[in-house]
Amino acid sequence: MKSLSEAVRRGELHTADCPSRDELKHASSLWGVLCLLALRGETLRFSELRRRATGVSEKMLAQTLKRLEKDGLVERVAHPVVPPHVEYSLTSLGQGLTEHVAALADWIEFNLPEIMAARRATGDLTEPVQ
Repeated sequence: MKSLSEAVRRGELHTADCPSRDELKHASSLWGVLCLLALRGETLRFSELRRRATGVSEKMLAQTLKRLEKDGLVERVAHPVVPPHVEYSLTSLGQGLTEHVAALADWIEFNLPEIMAARRATGDLTEPVQ
C-alpha cells in the first residue's frame, strides 16, 4: 500500500476524483483535528467536546462528528435516556490516525515561535484565523 505522501508525489491526490481528498479534508480540518485530539484516550459527550474546541458552533461540531463517524474514525453511542445522552470515542482506525495528527500538532506547537517570527519578518502580523 502506498503512503499518502507517495500518492501526492505521484499526482494521484491531485486528481479530482481521488477518494483520498475527502479523507484528507475531513481529518485535517481544524474542527476534525480538535475533535480527534480531544477524544484521544477519552470518551466525551457532545457538550464536553464543544467546551474543549472553543469557537466551534454547535452545527459545525455536529457536522464534523458526523463526517468522522461516517469515515469510521469516531464511534457515536446514544443512550436511550431523557434527556438524550450521546458519547463519542475513537475507533481503532481513529486512534491510529490521531497518533499522526498529534505528531503534527506537536510539531506546530514546538515550531510556533519560529513560524510567528517568519510572519513578523514578512510583515504578516494578522491574527490567526478563528
